[in-house]
This record gives sequence, C-alpha cells and structure tokens, in this order.
Amino acid sequence: MSVSLEDMAWHRAIGQLIEALERPNFWAHLVRLIRQQVPFDSWVALQFSSAAKPLVFAESPTEDGGADALFQDYLHGLYLLDPFYGASREGTRSGLVSLAEVAPEHFELTEYYQRYFRLNVVADEVQFNCQLDTDLTLCLSLGAKRPYTPAQLSLLTLIQPWVLALMRQRMAHERAEADGTAQDARADVLDWRVQLEASVQRSRGAQLTARELEVGRLMLSGCSSKEIARKLAISAETVRVHKKHMYSKLGIKSQSELFSIFLQAQSESGDSQFSP
Repeated sequence: MSVSLEDMAWHRAIGQLIEALERPNFWAHLVRLIRQQVPFDSWVALQFSSAAKPLVFAESPTEDGGADALFQDYLHGLYLLDPFYGASREGTRSGLVSLAEVAPEHFELTEYYQRYFRLNVVADEVQFNCQLDTDLTLCLSLGAKRPYTPAQLSLLTLIQPWVLALMRQRMAHERAEADGTAQDARADVLDWRVQLEASVQRSRGAQLTARELEVGRLMLSGCSSKEIARKLAISAETVRVHKKHMYSKLGIKSQSELFSIFLQAQSESGDSQFSP
C-alpha cells in the first residue's frame, strides 16, 4: 500500500494535535485541521447545561480582535432560543448534529433567526456534541456563510469519531476553569429566569404560569403548535389556549411583541445590542 505525501502530512498533523491537548491553542489547532477538510466561517467551543448559562472555552476571533457583541447577547439569554441548545436539553447523545435536524418548523420566521442567526451565523451550522454526563454537553459549533453540502456533511460525519474523542480528552483540561465559574453561571441563569418573571410583572402587571412561559419560549424558538404539543406532552388545542391566555395577560397580539418582552428582560439584567 502506497502512502502519499498528503497522507503523511495528515497523520503528522493529527499527531501534533494530540500533543496540543494540554495547550491553550488546542481548539484553534483542532478547527484548523477540520477546516482543511471542510470550509466554514466561524466556530465556538462551549459547554451546555440546564443548570447554567453556556460556558465558552474558545471561539473564532472577530475581524477587529474585540468581543462579538451579538454573541454576548446570545450568552446572556438568547441561547434559550437556540435550536442546538434546545435539542441538547431534550436528548443526550454524542455525534454530529446539523441545523436541518434540530431547527423547528418555523425557525426562519422567528425574530431570533432574523435578528441574530442570519447576522451572526449567516446560513448554516453544524455541531459536534460530546455528551459528558446526563446534563453536560461539550460542543464544537461550526458556522458557515453557505449551506453545507451533502458531501461536506458526510466528510464531517466520517471524521466525527476522532474529533469527539479528542474533545472528550480535552475536557479534562477545561474542568478546572469550568468548575471555577460554574457557581456564578448557575446563579446567573436562575437570576435571569427570575428577571423574566419580574420584568413581565413590572412592565405588564401580568403573572404568567410556568407552562405559559415555556410555551412562549418554544414559540419564540420557531416551534409550531404541534411541535410544542409533542415536546410538552399536551394537545395542540391546549397549546393554543396557553397562547391565548398569555397574549391576553400581556396585552399583545404578535410574536414580535413577545420577543420584545423577552429582550426587555434580557436588557434589564445586562447590556444588550438589541432594542426591545
């Protein structure tokens, strides 16, 4: 069996990546190697958890070298509307996940898509998910300005085993930092949820039930009534009743107005680039 120079270079690069497992530049090294096989435009390595806001371990640099303002809004609260985050909370499995697999039926009609996703991610996204336990998911997200082709998705699936294996090994070196910020992250997410209820009470004089809040979040994520009914194990008619009651309590008539209330709660708990 003959080995080409290209094969030799690839094996050398894999060896160098393994040696970089404990180094600060591991994530940049990993995405550089993946990009040799499939092009993409942005990336971020982060941890999802139901008990805390996402923890970011590394991300692609911006053109000016500063912080990505829209991504900061994502971390502050918009992640709750992210189909990848939602899918990771509903199922616990490792593997490559595409946007087409997790996007709700009405995703492209949502304010989240129009005002965040198409501006920050642009066209398509895939995610390598490494399930660490029943709650924690280590993710490597790759955003692209053009939809991924079937051939590119197949190639990403082919390299998935060693990418996930290296991600899992890397997590041992991220845990010290993760453990140091986990308590603050848990406090932040709890405060954010309280802030949402307090904001609705203060601005609208309304008290929404936990089920109404969940129906509202799923609506803003792009889920149809049938999808919400399936996720919450209730009937589509019950979903419509919750929506009617919620809109009545808030004095609104559209999802755009509901999204504004969502952003208002976000802006009250921190700086936001969005105007409610």
